[in-house]
Amino acid sequence: MEDLISRFNLISFSQFIPQELMQMMLALALSFLIGLQREERRGQNPEFYAFGGVRTFPIIGLLGFLLAKLSDGHSMVIGLGFTVLGSFLWLSYKKKLELSSTAGMTTEVSGLLTFLIGALVFTRNLWAAVTATVLTLLLLELKTGLEQMAKKIPSVEIYTFTRFLLLSAVILPVVPHQDFTDFHFNLHTMWLMVIVISSISYLAYLINLFVGARKSVFLSAVLGGLYSSTLTTVVLAKHSKENDGARLYSGAMIIASGLMYFRVLVLLAVFNWELASRVALVFLVLGALGCLFGWFWAMKGTVASEQTNLESKNPLELKFSLLFVALFVVMTIVTKLAPQLIGKYGIYGLSFVSGFTDVDPFIMSLSQSSGVATPLEMAAIAVVIATASNNLLKGSYAFFLGSDKVRKEAAILFGVFSGLGFLSLLFL
Repeated sequence: MEDLISRFNLISFSQFIPQELMQMMLALALSFLIGLQREERRGQNPEFYAFGGVRTFPIIGLLGFLLAKLSDGHSMVIGLGFTVLGSFLWLSYKKKLELSSTAGMTTEVSGLLTFLIGALVFTRNLWAAVTATVLTLLLLELKTGLEQMAKKIPSVEIYTFTRFLLLSAVILPVVPHQDFTDFHFNLHTMWLMVIVISSISYLAYLINLFVGARKSVFLSAVLGGLYSSTLTTVVLAKHSKENDGARLYSGAMIIASGLMYFRVLVLLAVFNWELASRVALVFLVLGALGCLFGWFWAMKGTVASEQTNLESKNPLELKFSLLFVALFVVMTIVTKLAPQLIGKYGIYGLSFVSGFTDVDPFIMSLSQSSGVATPLEMAAIAVVIATASNNLLKGSYAFFLGSDKVRKEAAILFGVFSGLGFLSLLFL
């Protein structure tokens, strides 16, 4: 914004306009927008008392600008003016309380913010002034939608988000960023992995929460691929016994497994770009094949019942974080010792077995040991083997938990999909 004003100064007509006048006009324009919104709101309820409108708010903005100019931007003087204005606005709010016990103070607070916007313009914090105006207008205009959203959010989810802030903004910065023991355990990196993985899963969890428990099979597959493709396979397989459409459910399972490759690739890119680059082409192809073929297969099936229930668990539970850290520590020790004790084929066997559990700790441990204790090529092969064997696990879940039609289709599809994963080893 400052660059924009500077460019205006180079235009011929602006040479005849004082810079402070241009700033004053900007302060008035921003204040006028807020006043216009408040005037419109007041017009909807003319019988109720309301403070300020299309004239008062520009005056407040101009007051903030001029006070900042007279004090040369001195914060104590601006703070004193802010306090005096606040006392007048308190009288306005007190009058509203006398007329209605449910009166709000949004307009009065907007007046205080308008005063600060005028001061920000004079101090050349133009980006902050414009951004504050835009955000204020959005919050004022979206009142109904925000209030309805607040009613839909259970109180437990506020607590859940608070835990997310605790994990990411409070705990992470104070975790020591240094290596411990000969295995080079970095607590900061380990906790960062927990946050990154939990964030992806938490995003899917929130979408699932706000869309509702009942949703389309395709949406369940997409969310499941981001959250946990294994859990999604279990849920879809169980639900297929209650509904028709074998191809619909088996195709959705493949979609979730295809998205697993994109999810793992993102995690690798965050923590080990070289390893991610090594498997990128294979994972992109497998992910695209899974999603496209799964969608094609599902669309060819019966769509009489397109509803399912994705029973996703909260990924921010502390027990999940502690379990991940414990598995990560174990996998890190094993992956660093295995090449020395049992050779590369031992690593490959370990990766195959890890595919029948949670693959994230094993893959993340490889992202840290790759290029150090584990050669890059060996780590890339191990990652592909783990994801391919994980598809075999999901195929077994679908076979034992799905309906008669789904178990046959899903077993074949997962078998082929897993086979393609193992076949892709030839291209690494």
